[in-house]
Amino acid sequence: MSDETKRELEQAEARPDVQVDGGAVRPTSEAPDVIVITGMSGAGRTEAMHTFEDLGYFVIDNLPPSLILSVADMAGLNSGIGRHLAVVCDLRGQGFFEDLGHALDDLAAHEYSYGIVFLDASDESLRRRYALARRPHPLARQGETTLDAVRRERTQLDAMRQRATLVLDTTRMSPKQLRSKLRSVFSQLSDQQLMEVHVFSFGFKYGMPEEADLIIDVRFLPNPYWNPEMRALTGKDESVRSFVIDHPQTQAFLETWHKLLDTVMPGYVTEGKSQLSIGVGCSGGQHRSVALADETASYLTRQGYHVSVSHRDLARAERVRA
Repeated sequence: MSDETKRELEQAEARPDVQVDGGAVRPTSEAPDVIVITGMSGAGRTEAMHTFEDLGYFVIDNLPPSLILSVADMAGLNSGIGRHLAVVCDLRGQGFFEDLGHALDDLAAHEYSYGIVFLDASDESLRRRYALARRPHPLARQGETTLDAVRRERTQLDAMRQRATLVLDTTRMSPKQLRSKLRSVFSQLSDQQLMEVHVFSFGFKYGMPEEADLIIDVRFLPNPYWNPEMRALTGKDESVRSFVIDHPQTQAFLETWHKLLDTVMPGYVTEGKSQLSIGVGCSGGQHRSVALADETASYLTRQGYHVSVSHRDLARAERVRA
């Protein structure tokens, strides 16, 4: 056994919810072309499905296994440029589920790599979750208790559990912890890099943005609008940008603004927020907010966040310039 494999085994054994089997850590560090999400009803399949969607996978729920190969071809996986595929297959499909083993063999025969994520939890934990949700177990027969249905489902899924590349016991996991586990295995990006941050400028006179999680009002800063030479320009023009950013009042503001971002951004990451929208507003959305939205986006990018920037009301200013 190589030193690298030994290190991987030691790391995996330190995580009891990740299955180690046959002297090799599974799954591998490279994301498979196809992920099959399966396991016990109530163990977190829906949360797992949403997590893979956030990771950029093409996700389909309750797909008949016989269609997995066709969907993989349609998604362009064999071209090398298509999105990876994640499918949820479980006993809701009844007879269809029995085809899953053959479907996986077909994937391998067509040189698709795949992984099987099996989500599990204790019988009592699953019973309690269905009781709290006030929903019947999807496989429960007439007159059958939830525990009876859980135990029957566990027996039917045993063979697939043995074949799984990753088994996660969610008995003591919160949804946030499950998301974090899946991200750590199937993405090389950190939770910070996975959060999509959108910074945008806007003008208050055109209305407050409803989509912003965080809004900063910069109307207290010196306004280039009152300079006739800058009135028709925007925060994209260097003269305006320099006027706004280099002003001592703005520099004092930016020092505090950056400290605030350094405080709140890690909290959003820890909470598992997948998208964050930051609005920077001034009177018309033309000068100060544009320059400071760009500066904010640049700062957050330097801190390692995945950031996009836009200017909601800049087109209105461009019409004025024309």
